[in-house]
Amino acid sequence: MKVRDMLQYFADFAVAPLETIASGTTLILSPHPDDESLGCGGFIASAVQEGYPPVVVIVSDGSASHRGSVAWPPARIARLRQEESRDAAAVLGLPSERLLFLELQDASLPTQGDSFDAVIRSLTEMIDRYECQTVLVPWRYDPHCDHEAVWIMGQKLKALLPQLRLLSYPVWGLTLPPEMEIDEATPVGWRLDIRPFLDRKRNAVEAHRSQRGLVVDDDPGGFVLPDHLLEKMLQPYEIFIAS
Repeated sequence: MKVRDMLQYFADFAVAPLETIASGTTLILSPHPDDESLGCGGFIASAVQEGYPPVVVIVSDGSASHRGSVAWPPARIARLRQEESRDAAAVLGLPSERLLFLELQDASLPTQGDSFDAVIRSLTEMIDRYECQTVLVPWRYDPHCDHEAVWIMGQKLKALLPQLRLLSYPVWGLTLPPEMEIDEATPVGWRLDIRPFLDRKRNAVEAHRSQRGLVVDDDPGGFVLPDHLLEKMLQPYEIFIAS
């Protein structure tokens, strides 16, 4: 299937209320500090309003975003990115105690072995502690190794806990070349109407100031959220794909 056809399926997903997409408490796995705002900001704000604030887990420390900076070495940028995630969560109304950080090394998330197993144990404990019924992970075709790793974590959690509803949300996958072929069956999923929360989502994304080129000024090659991604993410609907 071509990417353009997949994106059309996403655009044609039925609009459903939050309780249809994910009832009860949801565990949101965000590969980096900012993916939670980009892919699920409206979902988070909606769930908070409905009285079911999700648990948001930032998996990596985000420290690889500005590798060339001297003023902002990895430890310092990681602390900043946590601070930005807390600011974004506050904008969305998420209680601070429901934002958790695994602090794994950016661009090196495990997909197997002892480190992977340890992450799965931690996530399983969180699911039990917070009585989560749904887990959100990035779409499998998001073109970033950390997004793929978190998708794999979701598959493992689903295998261990079959009662979970596992859903995916696209971020970078929305920017894939339209003619690119992907090995994917016809998708099933829903769109969540986030128009009441769109301004809040935009403000949450803007809280990630380091990713918008507004903090680190000594790394010309450092990461900056591109306009074409922001345009695709700041839409009236968020997409959730059944996994």
